[in-house]
Amino acid sequence: MPTARFTVDQLPSAVRAAVEEHTGPLLHAEEAAEGFNSEIAVRLTSASGTWHVKGLRTDHPRVWAQAREAAVAPFLTGLAPALRWHVVSHGWDLLGFEALTGHHHADYAPGSPDLPKVVALLNRLGGTPRPGIPLRQAEQRLKEYAGDPADLAFFSGDHLLHTDLNNTNVLIAEEARLVDWAWATRGAAWLDAGYWVIWLIASGHSPASAESWAARTLAWAAAPGPGITAFAAASHRLWTEISTSDPDPWTTRLEAAARVWDEYRTRA
Repeated sequence: MPTARFTVDQLPSAVRAAVEEHTGPLLHAEEAAEGFNSEIAVRLTSASGTWHVKGLRTDHPRVWAQAREAAVAPFLTGLAPALRWHVVSHGWDLLGFEALTGHHHADYAPGSPDLPKVVALLNRLGGTPRPGIPLRQAEQRLKEYAGDPADLAFFSGDHLLHTDLNNTNVLIAEEARLVDWAWATRGAAWLDAGYWVIWLIASGHSPASAESWAARTLAWAAAPGPGITAFAAASHRLWTEISTSDPDPWTTRLEAAARVWDEYRTRA
């Protein structure tokens, strides 16, 4: 369910002052239209620069996401916009990221020129050492959705994963960048390509086409066929739960895509 939004003008003056210790006096604020999980999502500009700022109140149930993003950010060079500052003040937790220019959200449609850039991004991610910070494990996150407890072994691994390949989380310019790392996870290297398959199907690809794009990532070659099938089934159960508890056009679309992939894998 989308989170209620606040504007910069609604922040306590002490919070704005804490932000301006990093930015200098603010000249302009442009509220972001996309994103579901932040109470503050805004592009701030001062005489010294521009930042994308996201935040939550410190008593929000998901404020843990702010800490997770701040913890993983130093390890994401070349993968994500850099975190420039982190403010926790007077009931608010705000992250200030470098503001990318000349970019657009990834287009996952068949034939899109963005697709090879996403493959290159996933390959860079696959070669990134897992940061030495606590991360949830993929097998933990998928435990309730696996058809057989033995399937969880397929998802286990020691690689850094993003796990939310929503096209709005992929920014395309000369290279692709991934934003919103709250769900950073440790697991099998091929899982992010698996998550991408569902979004590709939801964007108009057949399951075979979606898997052919996943197969262009280096990690997919190590993905066991039964593991892919188990992941498709677990993802179908997950998205069915999400769309049932939060019925919305986009959750329904993702549930349908996960179901199509699950059925394709079952028939294969």
